[in-house]
Amino acid sequence: MLAHNDQLHLTEHGSLTNVAAYLVAVTEPAVPSSTKGPNPLDASVPAVGVAPMTNWKSTTTLFLSGQTVSMFGSMIVQYAVMWWVTFETESGLAVALYAVAAFLPQGLVSIFGGVLADRMNRKVLIMVSDGSIAFATLVLALLMLNGISDLWILLLAVGVRSVGAGFQTPAVAALIPQIVPEDQLLRINGINQTIQSAMMLLAPVASGAVFGIFGIVPVFFIDVVTAVIGIGFLAMITVPTLASISEKTSSYRADLSEGFHYIWRHPIVRWLLVVFAIIFLLTVAPSFITPLFIARTFGAEVWMVTVLEIAFSVGMLISGVLVSTVLAKRSRIGLILFSTFGFGILTTALGLSPNLWFFYLFMFGFGLLVPLFFSPFTTLIQETVEPEMQGRAFGYVGIVMALATPIGMTILGPLADIISVQLLLQLAGIATILVMLVAMSLPSGRAAMTAGRAATPDGGS
Repeated sequence: MLAHNDQLHLTEHGSLTNVAAYLVAVTEPAVPSSTKGPNPLDASVPAVGVAPMTNWKSTTTLFLSGQTVSMFGSMIVQYAVMWWVTFETESGLAVALYAVAAFLPQGLVSIFGGVLADRMNRKVLIMVSDGSIAFATLVLALLMLNGISDLWILLLAVGVRSVGAGFQTPAVAALIPQIVPEDQLLRINGINQTIQSAMMLLAPVASGAVFGIFGIVPVFFIDVVTAVIGIGFLAMITVPTLASISEKTSSYRADLSEGFHYIWRHPIVRWLLVVFAIIFLLTVAPSFITPLFIARTFGAEVWMVTVLEIAFSVGMLISGVLVSTVLAKRSRIGLILFSTFGFGILTTALGLSPNLWFFYLFMFGFGLLVPLFFSPFTTLIQETVEPEMQGRAFGYVGIVMALATPIGMTILGPLADIISVQLLLQLAGIATILVMLVAMSLPSGRAAMTAGRAATPDGGS
């Protein structure tokens, strides 16, 4: 579910660029609300490496549009590969191997990708990473066209894609505050989450249709095409290199060490990473075995897992709209805590589902919580970490995200071949609630929550 993109009829519904532009326009307040003194994103205070305020909306629109198109292709691949492995093997171990291949390489290289994002132009890094992922996908498609479809070949290609994501993801997260005014960050992150949710609604339908009718190889070609389009959109915007990069004299190793010490000394970011690890270890990892639960209990039919993803994505879409509008001024920490305990409750509920339709309902609720967690989580880091450190900060976020899931699946996957998936989900949900209570009661947890509330602009409650 949290593992992440029918063909879009752009002439009928409007292009993705127009959709993104509309979302930016309707959520922008008439009067800028930031009054916190000199802001490097303020047009009156020019800064090297920051897009001028006069064109931030068009720049953001192009950036989000390009990333959306590219993400759509990636999501289609991820769904199809996960379903292919599940249906071909019906093995918890095989699903665990897929999770490891999809996340472990990203975790191993994320911090290096984060350091690179602080040492070079982030736009260039994103384009190179996206292109490399597309090339690996193209090679896999050609191999499978020639009858080479061993599981290890597929997992190897998934691992190469994961390496590319390890370099791309920190750069994307660090680039957004470089082109968006600070007082608009939560709104733009909410809009981005809304667009992602819409793609997650379309992607399983597209993936199910293409995979179910034509097989898995055409899915790979779709991903290659969308990656090329995404790179083209990104090439159209200007993202200057940060001044701190052009003036940098420290070594790569020194930057790596500096990033670690910065995270360790930063109470908000350190505690957020702990919470992030809890969520990915105890709720995201178990979500990988939900298709396995459906296949074993109700049947290995593509429509069943497609509806599961649609229910999740509709919840995300609704919640993303709320975060970018009525919840934009709410406390970041408050939203994070609410969604975290909600994840625990709903993971437990998934394991207690009396039938498939209740399972879909609980997954819809799970989707509602995702933007309530990830948008304020990302925004709080963007608001509290200096621009020249954000690549490394999000690099460590990538490490936690990429390592927690395979660690969890290394345990849960084999266990799913011994005990029921339902029981595993119940235990994971209860553990989430208990561990979060402990994390909140620690002195560092209380200090981080206090600091996080103070960091919320305009005193959001």
